[in-house]
Amino acid sequence: MRPGRAHPVGAQVRALRLRRRAIVGIVTTRVRAVLVMAVALLLVGGIVAVVTCSSDDRAAPATATTSATSSSTTTTTVAPTSTQPRVAWPAVPADGVARAVVTPNGVVLAVVAAAGDGRFVAESPCGNRVTVMGAPLSGATVVLDPGHGGDEPGAVGPGGATEKDVNLAVALEAKRQLEAEGATVVLTRTADYRITLASRAAIVQALHPTVFISIHHNAAPDELRSTPGVETYRQIASADSKRASGLVYEEVFRAFSSYKIRWAADSDAGAKYRPRADGGDYYGILKRTAGIPAVLSEAAFITNPPEEALLVDPAFQAVEAGAITRAVIRYVTTDDPGSGFVEPYPRTEPAGPGGGASGCVDPPLR
Repeated sequence: MRPGRAHPVGAQVRALRLRRRAIVGIVTTRVRAVLVMAVALLLVGGIVAVVTCSSDDRAAPATATTSATSSSTTTTTVAPTSTQPRVAWPAVPADGVARAVVTPNGVVLAVVAAAGDGRFVAESPCGNRVTVMGAPLSGATVVLDPGHGGDEPGAVGPGGATEKDVNLAVALEAKRQLEAEGATVVLTRTADYRITLASRAAIVQALHPTVFISIHHNAAPDELRSTPGVETYRQIASADSKRASGLVYEEVFRAFSSYKIRWAADSDAGAKYRPRADGGDYYGILKRTAGIPAVLSEAAFITNPPEEALLVDPAFQAVEAGAITRAVIRYVTTDDPGSGFVEPYPRTEPAGPGGGASGCVDPPLR
């Protein structure tokens, strides 16, 4: 072959090689473009995911919400909060009639009549007719009765604790707890003064509460045991009184059972009754409050040293008061029957002294 002239076959080969290179270049360019686009899409997707997660984290509410979403609107409802009491208490009369009065120094008296000049004729703690100024009361949801008072101390513990003081402390704390639940609560005795059974019952009958509880602490047990010797007494003829007494027993027994001491008890401890010879109620406070569901609570034995030590402790008093509060709430809001009902053994010994008007001196009433 002479120099300067291309061979026909060689020219075809070179043309094919050039064409292949061009095709490879085009394919390579397109593959690179596709890869670039894929990487870009992955990056964009990752950014969107991060933004979405961050947005969701910031949007998480501190309180529970419920959301309803449609194609056009989104509605968010915040769970409502309420400051209303959770217990639906029976209504207290709102007729403005003064059925009891609280004197300026806090003594509660049953009203006999209005004096017509802003004063009231009332029954004093010792059963006398007195004319007083004060804040009128039309009714109450709950009346609590701290037993004894004044020169009637009730049972006295070996360390000197008096039943009257423990009764009042528990009653005041139960009043506070019940009022926090929305109840209207009145005490028959608000300080350390003497008051007769008749005057206590007059307050209860005047205000006609949904339930009445007389708070006491016991003496002279039959035995020692590992479980609380809680006692409650009921009105014999009242099914409502029986239910209330069973609820008070149940709640107090449960609350006290976490304390691992040697408890004092009567052998028939429980929710029970005590009849007179004629079959009626033996205890005057239950007899005089007939027609109103009433409970006489003897929660613990103040004459037992370990129980006395508990009973003078405000924290334990709050435990007892809390049990009474729960029992009252259950009485009002449920049909729970209560428990702990027992048949009592016959009793011939008289109840403790006191409760009458003999030697009684009224406290200041102004």
